[in-house]
Amino acid sequence: MTALIVAIVLGIGNPVHPAWPVYLKAALGLHIASGIVAFVCAPVALLTTKGGKTHRKWGKVYFWAMAVVAASALFLSILLPILFLALVAVFSFYAAYAGYRVLSLKDLARGGRARVIDWAAALITFMTSASLAAIGAIRPHMLTGLPRLVPIVLGCIGMLLGGRSILLFVHPPSDKQFWWFEHMSGMIASYIAAVAAFSVVNLGPHFGNAWWVWLWPAMVGVPGIRVWKSYYRKKFSARQKAPAVAGTAGFKSALR
Repeated sequence: MTALIVAIVLGIGNPVHPAWPVYLKAALGLHIASGIVAFVCAPVALLTTKGGKTHRKWGKVYFWAMAVVAASALFLSILLPILFLALVAVFSFYAAYAGYRVLSLKDLARGGRARVIDWAAALITFMTSASLAAIGAIRPHMLTGLPRLVPIVLGCIGMLLGGRSILLFVHPPSDKQFWWFEHMSGMIASYIAAVAAFSVVNLGPHFGNAWWVWLWPAMVGVPGIRVWKSYYRKKFSARQKAPAVAGTAGFKSALR
């Protein structure tokens, strides 16, 4: 999201006009400032002991910073207007939302059910992401001159996020630790969006609107999430089999 706003500032798409009213400039400033906070806070939460005080504190700061990024992006997308920004804002925030919200859905593995708000968020994300991919494939001229591949890939990622949640609601997991993987996957996926913003800010002036400037974080981050999940599944499995670390103590130790 921040990526597009900064791209606008740099002259890619609709440039910021000197005559913009104060409230638009303020929204832009809030959007960028919140994006910076999220970009800086995420590594703190990721690199500290999972479930610890520091992790929870900075994880919440990151989540609410991303919420402000999304809200300001939607506000600007309506007033400017920028269709791409509106569509990307939805799925970018949903990754963080789903990662945060799953902490309240741990009972899915014990017969619990997702709430209406969970279904609504997942369905809206899937539909808006499908629209983003479709527009990129059929009418790319509607997306301010971006390379066609960018909205298609981003739309597919958004559909994957929303679709994964829907499948989780329809077919509850049997693994009681599912929430940990979903939480970290969602948060890391949302951070990939923040890194994409950083990429556009720093590489855009030198390489223009090249597709890889937008997509390299996803190209690195998505496989990285898969490797990370595989590593921790093996680690948790090994600790659960070891009598000395069985139970809750073993699980907490594995999170370090």
